[in-house]
Amino acid sequence: MNKTVIVTGGATGIGRAVSSLLCREGYNTVVAYNNSEEAAFSLVDELQSEGLSAVAFKCDVSDSMQVNELIDHAIQEFGKIDGIVNNAGIAQQKLLSDITDEDWSKMISVNLSGCFNCCRAASLPMVRQHFGVIINISSMWGIVGASCESHYSASKAGMIGLTKSLAKELGPSNIRVNCVAPGVIKTDMLSAFSEADLNILACDTPLERIGTPEDVANTVSFLLSEKASFITGQTICVDGGFSL
Repeated sequence: MNKTVIVTGGATGIGRAVSSLLCREGYNTVVAYNNSEEAAFSLVDELQSEGLSAVAFKCDVSDSMQVNELIDHAIQEFGKIDGIVNNAGIAQQKLLSDITDEDWSKMISVNLSGCFNCCRAASLPMVRQHFGVIINISSMWGIVGASCESHYSASKAGMIGLTKSLAKELGPSNIRVNCVAPGVIKTDMLSAFSEADLNILACDTPLERIGTPEDVANTVSFLLSEKASFITGQTICVDGGFSL
């Protein structure tokens, strides 16, 4: 039986690359989306046209009831859950003095509480089957902090702390929990940056380039696999050395 994985925020950017790669590697893939319905179904249609196993499911990860429904749907569709990639998230650049209560609450509820909701819901069937892999997509800014992104950096740092704690708690149940911290990755989140800004970011990266969603997807694939069977509680930076 093929393994089953859920990818939140799985329709665009890094999530789309992760969903595509994992499905093509043989996973039953649940592409969870919130606002990107058209992108989610176009990806699923593309994968299904190749004879691959993928479904789309709408879920706002900040709503624990919707997350529970996502987990239930995956189990009903494929019989079990082997892994979940908690990639859904939002970003915003603002001075600390301009961040409103609503800005802060939304950032934490989607990025950190959303990750918590998914970890909690997915861990229940994983504990029962005594196996599972949880991968949380944080950010290098959760490690080094980003100016004018204090709420984003805090939410991503929280994901790293959550990862370490759950690795200790869930390890005895044969559940591995790891974190991937992407650096500057060429996605729609960079659309506001000029070519000059992107060149500066590339120059500030030791490998002297902007990362791709596929760079992150390849790392996620490794951490899901048995090749990473003795790795848990770790934060893997996929940032070309930017955070050094």
